[in-house]
Amino acid sequence: MSGICDGRVVVVTGAGRGLGRAHALAFAAEGARIVVNDLGVGLDGTPGPDSPAGRVVAEIHAAGGEAVAHGGDIATPRGAASLVTTALETYGRLDTLVNNAGFLRDRMLVNLDEDDWDTVLRVHLTGHFLPLKHAAAHWRAEARAGRPPAARIVNTSSGAGLLGSLGQGNYSAAKAGIVALTLVAAAELARYGVQVNAIAPAARTRMTERTFAETMAAPASGFDAMAPENVSPLVVWLGSAASTGVTGRVFAAEAGRITVMEGWRPGPTTDKGARWSPGEAGEAVRKLLTEAEAPGAVYGA
Repeated sequence: MSGICDGRVVVVTGAGRGLGRAHALAFAAEGARIVVNDLGVGLDGTPGPDSPAGRVVAEIHAAGGEAVAHGGDIATPRGAASLVTTALETYGRLDTLVNNAGFLRDRMLVNLDEDDWDTVLRVHLTGHFLPLKHAAAHWRAEARAGRPPAARIVNTSSGAGLLGSLGQGNYSAAKAGIVALTLVAAAELARYGVQVNAIAPAARTRMTERTFAETMAAPASGFDAMAPENVSPLVVWLGSAASTGVTGRVFAAEAGRITVMEGWRPGPTTDKGARWSPGEAGEAVRKLLTEAEAPGAVYGA
């Protein structure tokens, strides 16, 4: 390993399994000290019999690395604040936050109740916002004290948040919100030495191996394209000081492929210079659509 993260302290939420575990192990292999957060809940967000965070910490220790477990609920102010406090009290610093925690409650919109909507947005979107807020407050204080950090935040969106996904209206809305949060945070926090980016990963996790079972299945031999470990090198680089100058971006990561995602920007336009009638507006829109690129297909459509 290159030691690209030697000396850095990295917090990874939802790090007990899947992508989060892969990220934590990859950061540790590159010299970082890790705060492994995991609430230890089931796929639907309900508490499980034990937290897997301790098992990941044991893996890191067995490989010669340093890590500490954190079992707080990062979608609450107290849990998010304690996440930052754990890093500072254990290792004396915080350099990188990887927001990864999440789960699914899939329903078609007409069957999606308010609890399934609220809970998914709470864990994914609020669970990104609150750790980001508390980490940013620490880094702002450091910058104002004359100790500007080389701080990094890596958020986790999804192709569902960029294109939509049938049966996942709540998840898609939360992941789209994470992209907007990333853009705002990158703009607001740059003055304090904080870079903020997002990834839209495709990998085999508890959330995807059922929904996309055939696509996510591991091959009998050869390159395992959907292994979560394939995504982690990009996350580690974005979370390192080597990524200086890269902020406010969204990257898709799948197998051996990395893509810079290019979001909403002005396309074909027309200007009458006065108010349109409804009929005129419709006629103008139809003409503009013949000049516009077709949107990507919604997953599952």
